[in-house]
Amino acid sequence: MNTLNKNTKAILFVLLFVGIAMLTGCSNKEVVTPCLTGHTYGFLGGLLHGFIAPFDLIAMLFRNDVTVYAQNNNGVWYAFGFLVGSGGWGFLGGKGSSRKRG
Repeated sequence: MNTLNKNTKAILFVLLFVGIAMLTGCSNKEVVTPCLTGHTYGFLGGLLHGFIAPFDLIAMLFRNDVTVYAQNNNGVWYAFGFLVGSGGWGFLGGKGSSRKRG
C-alpha cells in the first residue's frame, strides 16, 4: 500500500487552501445600498430580531425577502441587542440545568 509522506500531504493541503482562497474571489457582490434607507435599527431592534431569529431562519428557507440580521443597523449596539436577544451568551438559559439533582 502506497502512503503519502508528510511533505506531500503538506503540499496538497497548501494547494487546496490556496485554491479555496482563490475561489472566494469569484463570489457575487450583493448590493445593499437600497436596504440602507429608512429606519436604522438600534439596540431594541437588535433585541427583537434576536428573539425572532429562529422563526426568521425557517422563513428564509421558503422566502427570499426574509433575512435574520438587519442590514440597516447602527453597528455595535444592534449587534449586542441581537446577541442578547438570541440568547448568545446564555442569559436565557435555565439555571435548572446547573442544579444538582439527587
